[in-house]
Parts: sequence; structure tokens; C-alpha cells
Amino acid sequence: MNPSASLLPQFNKIYIAECSVKSEVANRVRELYPAEIIQIVSNDFIDSQRGPMNAQEFNESKKTLLLTEFKGQFFKRCPGATQKKTLTCCNYHVLNLGSQCNMNCSYCYLQSYLNTKMSLIYTNIDQALGELENMIKEFPNHPFRVGTGEIIDSLSLDEITLYSRKLIQFFQKYPKWVLEFKTKSNKVDQFLDLPGSDNIVVSWSINPAFVINQEEHGTARLHERIEAAKKCRDRGYKLAFHVDPMIYHPDWKKNYGDLVDLLATEFTPEQVQIISIGTLRYQPEQRHMMKERFGLKSLVTSAEMFPSEGNKLRYDATLRGEMLQFVYKRFKNHNEKWNAFFCMETPETWISALEKVPMQIGELKEFFKPLPQV
Repeated sequence: MNPSASLLPQFNKIYIAECSVKSEVANRVRELYPAEIIQIVSNDFIDSQRGPMNAQEFNESKKTLLLTEFKGQFFKRCPGATQKKTLTCCNYHVLNLGSQCNMNCSYCYLQSYLNTKMSLIYTNIDQALGELENMIKEFPNHPFRVGTGEIIDSLSLDEITLYSRKLIQFFQKYPKWVLEFKTKSNKVDQFLDLPGSDNIVVSWSINPAFVINQEEHGTARLHERIEAAKKCRDRGYKLAFHVDPMIYHPDWKKNYGDLVDLLATEFTPEQVQIISIGTLRYQPEQRHMMKERFGLKSLVTSAEMFPSEGNKLRYDATLRGEMLQFVYKRFKNHNEKWNAFFCMETPETWISALEKVPMQIGELKEFFKPLPQV
């Protein structure tokens, strides 16, 4: 179960908080990484690492790992749910088991969000599972969708934690609840000895090869993501793809059209639970960080953006409606059974692009109908 050292995520320094020294993850880290880069630290040291980051500190945070316990609530609603007056939300819930990403996408929203100068893995996963068990007892018949990839990639560090294995085995006991791993990696071999089920979804944020090569640095290449998805499909796991964020460039129609054609050729609608589609968006305060880290040659930093819903910068409404409609209709032209929706978009955009809102589209009602507040 131990990966080759050359394939492990690379860290210059690994800190283990005193509260996490005896955890399973800490024991595994000591097996996988050389002792000279590992150090046990106190809460005072951890507190000293909190605060706003400049570009260099953000870069370094990707190469510095801290194992610690999370003191807050693991299980939360997706941020889109807090903006229901302006955005149409698909009732997604998140389970945060760490923060920061060891990959390096130019548009990553973590550049305006994080305030700890290290990557974090939370070692108290049993507490997270306890929270889920309490929720399931309270709402056993509600089909909650739970994802682990909000502020950390679901699988890129999973060879270290092996959390996927615990989560899969837990959720398979509760078939009405759905677990989704969302990743830009191809790290799936560590759980493929466990058979899949309909309520375990492995998903990929995906873009054309041109955009991946230009903007998604350190991620698995397009063909690597496709091959990993095939492995999961062949073991009985459901799949999902998130064509998000779509990034405008002169050949966007050809490149996104080719991407849809590839997915529709390699997979069937029955194998893919959902396709979400979204366009580039980010907080105004991260513009400076992106320009400092990626320059003006990036398709992201050179784009013309406008203030929009959720206090985010987005493409002009006409352009983004055209982009969303193009991908949605391309899937439907292959097969009407493709289950696709727009991510974090306004009702106006839905109506402009499709002349309908989600609750008027039969196959989407289950995703968008109101669920209990948690």
C-alpha cells in the first residue's frame, strides 16, 4: 500500500502537532518520509504561522505540511448555498479534511482564502465520521451529496492519508447518501481493491489539454485523468466530471467541443452521475496574487472580467452564457441522457442559456430541491 518515494507528493518540511503525534496519519508519514524533514511542534508554533500570505509564502505553503486536529465542524453546506438569493445551488455539502493543494492552478480560489502558511491534513477523521453518523441518524432518508474537495484536493494527498478507504467503507453502509471525491490528480490505485457502489462517485475537474497545460500546473494531464476515470468505472464506481472553470481563449469552441466529444466517446451517461459546467470566476482580491505568481501570459490574468454575483469577477454575461450553453448542448447532442447543470450560476443565466431553471428540468430536480438545514 506504500507508494514509491519518487511518486509521493514532495514536501520540504513536515510538522506534526503534539495533539496528532499518535495518529494513524502521523505514523504513516513517519514511514513514508525521511526523519530529517519531520518535526513535532506546539500550538504556539502553529499560531505563529497564521496570517495573510504574500505570493512567495503561498508558494512555500504548498511544500510545507502540517498534521493537526481540526477543532471546528467538519460537515458544512457548500458556499453556494449561502448565496441562494443570487445563485442557483445544487444542495452540495462538504467535508473538509484538510486545506491547501499541492497542485498549482493559476485561477485557484485558495489564493484569496487561506491564512495558514502550511498545507494542513486533519488527523481526527474519526470525529468527522462521527459527525456524519449523527447527521445520518437525524436525516436517514434525505439524499445528501457530500464532497471532500472544497479546500483541498480529495485525492492528491490520499496516498498519505488513505482517508478514501475509510470514507468509502463508511458511506457504503448508507446507500441513500452520496460521497464524491473531486480531484485533478490520477491518484486512485490506493482504494481500487475496494469494490465500488452507486453512491460512491469519483469525479474530475476537467479542461481541454490546452488549458490544463497552460493553467493547471502540477496536475494530472488530460489523458491521465481519463485513464484514472476508466479504472474507477471498471471497478464499479460512479463518475462525475466538472467542466469548470471554462476559460475563454480564441479556440475555446474547438477545444471544449473536442473535450465533450472525448468524454462522450469514452463514457456513457449511465456511468456518469453528473456533469457540472462553470465559467471562470474569482474574488477581486486575488487578482494581485495571480499576476505576481503567473504573470500576464496566463489566460486567467489577461482576461477581461466584470463585477458580478457573489462579489466575484466573471466574464461578460453574454459570453459566459454562450460558453455554458455550448458545452451543455454539445453533451445533449451526443445523448439526451447526459445529466448536466451549471455550477454557481444565476437563474437569469439558466434562463438565458436554456430557457429553464433547474427545477423545470426533470433529471435535475433531485439535485436542486430544498433539503433540511444543517
